[in-house]
Amino acid sequence: MKIAADATFSIFNSPFPIFNLKKKALNYGIKLLIACLLAWAIYRQVFARQQAADLWQALVRHFTYPNLLWLVAVVLLAPLNIALESLKWRQLILGFSSLGFWQTFKAVLAGTTIAIFTPNRVGEYGGRVLFVEEGQGWKAVIATMVGSLAQLLALLSVGLVGGVFFSLKFLGPEPYLVPVSVSLGAAFLGVLFFTYFNIDVMVPLAKRIPHIDRFKKQLRHLTVLRHYHRRELGRALGFAFLRYFTYATQYYLLLQFYGVPAPWLLGMAGIATIFLVQASVPLPPVMGLLARGEIALFVWGFFTADHVDILAATFSLFVINIAVPALLGLVFIVQVNIVKSIGYENKKSS
Repeated sequence: MKIAADATFSIFNSPFPIFNLKKKALNYGIKLLIACLLAWAIYRQVFARQQAADLWQALVRHFTYPNLLWLVAVVLLAPLNIALESLKWRQLILGFSSLGFWQTFKAVLAGTTIAIFTPNRVGEYGGRVLFVEEGQGWKAVIATMVGSLAQLLALLSVGLVGGVFFSLKFLGPEPYLVPVSVSLGAAFLGVLFFTYFNIDVMVPLAKRIPHIDRFKKQLRHLTVLRHYHRRELGRALGFAFLRYFTYATQYYLLLQFYGVPAPWLLGMAGIATIFLVQASVPLPPVMGLLARGEIALFVWGFFTADHVDILAATFSLFVINIAVPALLGLVFIVQVNIVKSIGYENKKSS
């Protein structure tokens, strides 16, 4: 009895139970903060919008058969959109991570959850890191950056062609502006493509950044860039283009659902223009929705005067491709030990 009592006394007087309680409290606190920020972001854009009632009425008005089939097709393409992003990211982490497709799928959803309320989707990196193996966090961040560059290349490539086509059709630019814009855009894309397929050149360049010595520990993870082969980068870029066209197709189908009379070619050119302009503004998806709505009103104003239907299409795309996946991602974040994933637990116990 005395031994048992002494053991009980030593357990409760050990710092480890207290640390465990603090660890659990921190873990739940971070999850609660993420949930609150997500709820705020969705409430602000889905329920607190000035035209929320009008947008809902537009959905109800067009929610009839066979028009409903357009919306069903958009919803069915949403998992494909996420799957293509998962395949792209998995292609880039294969060299240091053994995550399967389902784990990368959950990581992408978790990244969407945090990205929805962070500037320029930087939270996407943190959400994905939660699912990679211990010690591979910074490599996963770098892989995500490479994937973002691939997606940017797809967006800018299609955006340049679509933007020029749309401008010639509707805006009537000065004759000299078109060749100048195409030349500058092509040159910029050329530099990006060269950088992407020679991504290892970023390692020596990064080491020349002033005061970078302070981040030596993180900088050593850049060596992962030396292990990317052009074949792997090409596959990732292929997934990026497929994802772009999937997303653009969803947008075009929503235009059809809401009765915006845009022919396919002009519609895809208009979508490319909208994405191109929005990509130049570093905003979180919540604010990006507002910016995209303003751009959409201008672009689709050449086809219809019904502003509510235009905004409804943009709003529906946000809900289907960002808001709903963000809610699903929160479910997976709740299941993760965040404190352990970010390395705080190991630092405290060492």
